Amino acid sequence: MNSKHLLWLLVLVSALALMGCEGDQGPAGPAGTDGTDGTDGTNGTSIPVCLECHGSDADFLQIQLEYVQSGHKAGLYVDYAGGREACARCHSKQGFVEYAVMGDVTGDISDPVAIDCATCHTVHPFTFGVRLNGPVTLVSDGVTVVDFGDNSNLCANCHQARTAPPEIAAPADSASITSTHYGPHHGPQAMVLWGTGFSEIAGSTSYPANSLHLSQGATCTTCHMAEYEAGEGGHTWNPALSACNGCHFSPDTDFNHGNVQTETQDNLDALRDLLVDQGVVEYVAADDAYEPVVGKYPMIQVQAYFNWIGLTEDRSLGVHNPPYVNALLENTIEALSAPMN
Repeated sequence: MNSKHLLWLLVLVSALALMGCEGDQGPAGPAGTDGTDGTDGTNGTSIPVCLECHGSDADFLQIQLEYVQSGHKAGLYVDYAGGREACARCHSKQGFVEYAVMGDVTGDISDPVAIDCATCHTVHPFTFGVRLNGPVTLVSDGVTVVDFGDNSNLCANCHQARTAPPEIAAPADSASITSTHYGPHHGPQAMVLWGTGFSEIAGSTSYPANSLHLSQGATCTTCHMAEYEAGEGGHTWNPALSACNGCHFSPDTDFNHGNVQTETQDNLDALRDLLVDQGVVEYVAADDAYEPVVGKYPMIQVQAYFNWIGLTEDRSLGVHNPPYVNALLENTIEALSAPMN
């Protein structure tokens, strides 16, 4: 046996000898001094981030119940446009968050989803406010700035036209309708409310110096996020009749205050019929819709189409800005009815 093996054998024998000599353990000694208590933690919740603002599970549940009634929850056009680089900033959660954080969307999104709480509200850092509420520079001209003075600015980032109106020039000058999608984007509500971004054709009806509703403090949020009641207001974003009646002298049972919606619809129909008669618009049965006919036209006809489709897509039938909408339609009908030079 070499010396190395002998050494390990001695160590093993010594360990066994010690184990064999160990006797019964004696009684336990006195207990030691208690340690210092730790700091109490906060009470747990199922939704701690949301409850920082909304107070209780019941409050948050109420908001969720309101939200499921909204068009945003339905995810309209998410599959169609939510993943497209040019559209994603307003048609998907990922697109809007990227736009809000980075200022742009830099590529297509492979799996777009509809907006939710964390689309419009920040979660990290824990500020819980809306992601964007500063003044908004309109995409259509890159110059005009709208500022509603509250969180309505968040809405204006998306609810605006993407296209500028045709240049106002002599009626004989020609302009082009380049596709069946020509015109302002589908949601120009912020521009209608502000009173800008359309072809303000000269005529017998004067354009207002300011927005009637804005001058009275009525913004997107004051009307669309009033206290929830019967499917209106709150996080449904459906306009609340209670908000309208809070300002109007005679309470209404619908949004047709002063017959504004009826008159606006009549003018929209009259303008559409003129455009059809002049060959600028046609009814397409396959789409069950009136669409522009691609081609070159006198400037006034292209301006008229721009105003018609933009005010149709606003979908308030004049409610957002009655004097401005009325002036646009009256003057456009008047100009389109006059003999062409």
